[in-house]
Amino acid sequence: MTAILLLPLLSLAGGVAMWCFWLWRRERSRHLSDRDEWRRSFSRLSEEKEALSNQERGRQQTLFDGMVEGVLLVGPDGRIEFLNLSLKRLLGLVTDVRGRSVEAALGRPELGEMLKRVDADGQMIGLELDLTSSVGRFLQVNASVFTAPDGGRRGTLFVFHDLTRMKQFENSRRDFVANVSHELRTPLTLIKGFVQTLLEGGAETKEDEARYLQTVAKHTDRLTFLIEDLLSIARLEGGEAALNRHPIRLQEIAARVAADLAPRALERRVTIVNEMSGTLEGWADGDRLEQVWLNLIENAIKYGRDGGRITLGGRVLPENRVECWVRDDGPGVPPESRDRVFERFYRVDRARSRERGGTGLGLSIVKHIINAHGGQVWVQSELGHGSAFFFTLPQSAEAGG
Repeated sequence: MTAILLLPLLSLAGGVAMWCFWLWRRERSRHLSDRDEWRRSFSRLSEEKEALSNQERGRQQTLFDGMVEGVLLVGPDGRIEFLNLSLKRLLGLVTDVRGRSVEAALGRPELGEMLKRVDADGQMIGLELDLTSSVGRFLQVNASVFTAPDGGRRGTLFVFHDLTRMKQFENSRRDFVANVSHELRTPLTLIKGFVQTLLEGGAETKEDEARYLQTVAKHTDRLTFLIEDLLSIARLEGGEAALNRHPIRLQEIAARVAADLAPRALERRVTIVNEMSGTLEGWADGDRLEQVWLNLIENAIKYGRDGGRITLGGRVLPENRVECWVRDDGPGVPPESRDRVFERFYRVDRARSRERGGTGLGLSIVKHIINAHGGQVWVQSELGHGSAFFFTLPQSAEAGG
């Protein structure tokens, strides 16, 4: 009887156990499914966040790469985290320096000292960095604390400004003032000396008096020429000299200038030969172009050889341009001077130039005028075999803009 009752109870217990096991399996399966789904969602969100971070970093990199200033971010550990393209260009960097210390990466102890001072004081500091010996630049560097959006310290930010052109301008201006002062002082001293001599009755004869007055007149003319040349350069550099351009027969202008300078050429027995075609035309300001021919031909007369020959020539170039030249058979220009002859006050032979009345500004005026026309000017020379000064011009309004 007991056995008969026990079998149904065992069967019921087994069924309940099976049902409980099935419930546990279903719950566990649902739990695992939810956990997998959560993991997939988390992974997806992480990927999206990383993509957004990369996108934001890309936008920031593009923004900083578009800046003229160089930007460098150094982390709290003293290692470089970020730099833009401008900084790479300014410093001539060709390798990736991220992850390295400032001194090791850039080779400038001054930047390491700036980093220490910013870390210690927490204030912005500035420094002028002379890199002319390595990359030919002069930079202004400002360093300051860089904070994160939450206000915490993120590192140190360096900003580099290129001062090279400004420094070059300052040096040029200083040299210009020194040169002008020197050029003015010499004739003024001579004029004052001879006038003082005349006032004190130092001229014993009429011939002496005439000679002194001729010297005064000569150096007065030199001052006048110098001032006129300085004013011409000032107008050209300041853009105040407007060009009145129109089609010009280049041979006619060259011939007119050569005729005006014929008496000076005759004094040195110099022959001027105009080989330009009468049909050669340029798109230029006639008055300004006359200044170009005047300076070039006059220089050839002054610094060529006695009894020499000066040749004027020209030809048509591709792309609607023309090329002209003034060639002499004088002593030539030394190689070290050929890149500098168009600088203001530069003279190959200072004593000889002053003796012949040069101001040292003629070729600089030529360069400014030709540049204003959109052309170029240069010199070719061989010592002992003369020099040739070339310049180009637009042939028509289409080429001249």
